[in-house]
Formats: sequence, structure tokens, C-alpha cells
Amino acid sequence: MYLLSIIIVVYTIALTLIFIYALAQLNLLSNYLKAQKKQSQAVKFHFSNPNNIPFVSIQLPVYNEMYVMERLLENISKMDYPKDKLEIQVLDDSTDESLELTQKLVKQLKLSGVNIVHIHRTKRTGFKAGALKEGLKVAKGEFIAIFDADFLPRPNWLKETIPYFKDENIGVVQTRWSHLNRNHSVLTKIQAFALDAHFTLEQVGRNSKSHFINFNGTAGVWRKTCILEAGNWEGDTLTEDLDLSYRAQLKNWKFKYLEDVET
Repeated sequence: MYLLSIIIVVYTIALTLIFIYALAQLNLLSNYLKAQKKQSQAVKFHFSNPNNIPFVSIQLPVYNEMYVMERLLENISKMDYPKDKLEIQVLDDSTDESLELTQKLVKQLKLSGVNIVHIHRTKRTGFKAGALKEGLKVAKGEFIAIFDADFLPRPNWLKETIPYFKDENIGVVQTRWSHLNRNHSVLTKIQAFALDAHFTLEQVGRNSKSHFINFNGTAGVWRKTCILEAGNWEGDTLTEDLDLSYRAQLKNWKFKYLEDVET
């Protein structure tokens, strides 16, 4: 009888938590549907005026990415943005043979006129967060775009995201992830579906009501001032992106999520 009572209590608690979660998801769905009906009123830079085009630093934190480095650098080098307003930082903590390959590729891109630097650390203090922090010390850009090694933004990506920073309260513009291998297997289809739910229902649902959202670690742009004011990247957590996101929003910085811009 005692065991049965425990089972009933545990079952009831679990059922209650599931019900609360379902209500939360229903609220996000409602917010998402309402957001689809709204016309964007966001103020944006007009790049027809060269004076409105800010300097941007692209950071590429990489670690032993032998099989995707060439694809990544080739893609990023095609970014459609004024060359005198753009720099690319390859933040390379690699310890394998990819280090030599990356150095070679960066040298070739430099010779072709791309403003790109290769920053290698021998000690991986802070891991990804540490690499981003190290690059930020010498970054010239007012805005910092970040891409992991397996992300391939379209050439006009910066022109689709940077204009939203005309609102001086916006600290981050986050874009939606897309999938290169969605149809590779049943597993990748399930993973893509789960991520799509997050990047549509959850991110839009929260952002449309000015609730906290998070920078997803890649495929987004930070205002450099926002990073510094929020306390900079910290390597004492596995979720440095979530950590800095919440510290920034607690400082009253706004985040802008762009569902229609896929990366």
C-alpha cells in the first residue's frame, strides 16, 4: 500500500509537470501564430548610403576541422560586403594536421585580397569562449559575426542582418539554422525536425513577446559593446552562448531573431 502511494504521487507530479510544459508550448504556439500576422516595424540601416555601412569582424572558432576548413573559408571569403569594412578572424585552436592546412588556405586568401588573419593559441584556455575572447581583443569591427565550422552563410548574409543594428538597443541578431544533410538518414531528419521546432516555434514565440532568447552559439551577430558590457565570454561553463546571452539581456540589451534568414 505504501509503495502504491509513492507511485501515485510520482505519477501525479510527472503528469502535472507535463501538463505545465504543454501549456507553455501552447503559449509559444499562440505567440508564433500572432507574430506571423504582424508587419515588421524594425528600423534598419540603408546601405545605399556608404556612411551607414559599419565595420564587421567575422570570427570563425575552429578546432581540428580538417574536413570542412576549405569549404568554410571558401564560403566566407565570398561574403558580399565592402572589403574595407570587413575582416575575418580564423580562431584556430587546432592540434592536428588541419593547422597547417588552414595556415596555407589563409595565406592564399590574403594574396587574393581578402582581409583575413589566422590566430592560433597553443593553450586552449576557456576553449571556444576563450578563443572568441582572444579574438575580440584585436577585433576591429563594431559588430562581431560568429560562425562554427559547419555553417555556410549566403553571400548576402551580412546585408540581411547588420541593418537591424540601427536600433542602438539591439545587442544580438540571431538567424535560423538550416541543414545541409537533412535528408541523409532518418536520424538527420529527426534532428532537423527538432531543431526546426526550436528555431521557429520557440525562438519566434519568445522574441515576439520580448521574452529572453539565446544566441545559439553560431549564425548570429553581436554588437561588440554588448559583449563587453555583459562581462565578455567566460569559459567556466559548457554553454558560454546561453551564459552571455542572459547576462546581456539582464543588462537590458535587446535580441532580434530573424526566422527568414537561414544559415
